[in-house]
Amino acid sequence: MSLFLTRRQMTALLAAVPIPALPLGPAMAQSALDIKRGSGFQPILIAVTAFQGDGGPQATQIISDNFRRSVFLKPVDPASFVEKQTNPDAPQIDQWRMVNAQFVVTGRAMRGPDGRLKTEFRLWDVSSGQQVAGQQYVTDPNNARRVAHIVSDAIFTRITGEKGWCDSRVVFVDESGPKERRVKRLAIIDQDGANIRYLSRGDELVVTPRFSPSSQDVTYMAFGRGDPSVYLLNIENGQREAVGNFPGMTFAPRFSPDGQRVIMSLSQGSSTNLFTMDLRTRATTRLTDTAGIDTSPSYAPDGAQICFESDRGGTQQIYVMGGGGGGAKRISYSDGARYSTPVWSPKGDFIAFTRQKGGQFGIGVMKPDGSGERMLTDGFHNEGPTWAPNGLYVMFFREGSGQSGPKLYMADVFGRAEFQVPTPSFGSDPSWSPLN
Repeated sequence: MSLFLTRRQMTALLAAVPIPALPLGPAMAQSALDIKRGSGFQPILIAVTAFQGDGGPQATQIISDNFRRSVFLKPVDPASFVEKQTNPDAPQIDQWRMVNAQFVVTGRAMRGPDGRLKTEFRLWDVSSGQQVAGQQYVTDPNNARRVAHIVSDAIFTRITGEKGWCDSRVVFVDESGPKERRVKRLAIIDQDGANIRYLSRGDELVVTPRFSPSSQDVTYMAFGRGDPSVYLLNIENGQREAVGNFPGMTFAPRFSPDGQRVIMSLSQGSSTNLFTMDLRTRATTRLTDTAGIDTSPSYAPDGAQICFESDRGGTQQIYVMGGGGGGAKRISYSDGARYSTPVWSPKGDFIAFTRQKGGQFGIGVMKPDGSGERMLTDGFHNEGPTWAPNGLYVMFFREGSGQSGPKLYMADVFGRAEFQVPTPSFGSDPSWSPLN
């Protein structure tokens, strides 16, 4: 039998195996990072020492890379380390003050006599000299990368007070082959681009995959021999089923916050309206009834409201209405701009969107009432934002001028930095998973 564990099985294992916390010192002398600070923002400097053990180099690299892309934590350059060989149980705190580190991470990652991997870390507050967090994890060695992400999240949360994001995945459309004969397959990767797995064969066109917030299911649209259909796919067992057979064309499916419904747009004649389907009863409910095109719906995290794009006013704009339908209010108003692909933050504080203005396609965020619009990136073609599970990062795809295909990128919600997410070929339509 294979030693590899599914994501669900590993989660159960980590919950079942005793994971005693290492002795903790007094509470942190430094308050949690103020991530919303404006022009005075400075990331926390954190030194990630070399983890001991045969699994140490990989764990050290993954944790450091996660912090580097977090924007809010900044790894200290290892070349500046004064203490080259750090005792994980008793680092020389004075040495870390010399390189201006505010926190130090020490740890081990090694196989035990039973062949299982034991990974442990300790987080030290340099200002107080005390250990402020510590944990150990025991699992199959095949899950070493995921454990490093879990460690990253534990440290990120302890310092910032915010939920983590490293132990998450992204489903997207992998695009390969010549542009005139592009093959598009559903694929899934870790948030850092590792562990790619293909979920479809590429014999049909697939678009707009979306993760369920409560299960291992993905909803997406596929163009086969007939009209495009909305499907549900279980990413663990590969089982697929059609959501329903509708007359006309269905677009832009997305789950409700509880995962029990799918909201989508349905084209009938010259109009396109929003519908929901209860996945338990397959009953459908119509939410809008206009002569225009209503599409790209997204629920607020509490399910009380829905944002969507519509041309009912003459141009593509973003509207918000109640979760059960009814009157809608326009919230996007930048002069000469068209808005699309709105998606509500899991924290409920922002709506991300694509904006087309002056020949540029940009990714931005605004508050649910339309105020505080802020662009995170602009360029030749940026599109399709999706939120990290902690609401601090947005992923999207970009095709630059002269490029032959799109690539995935992520940026923090304040627009301080962006990073390319590595994929084997081209990639589009990303959808971030909940925190695993």
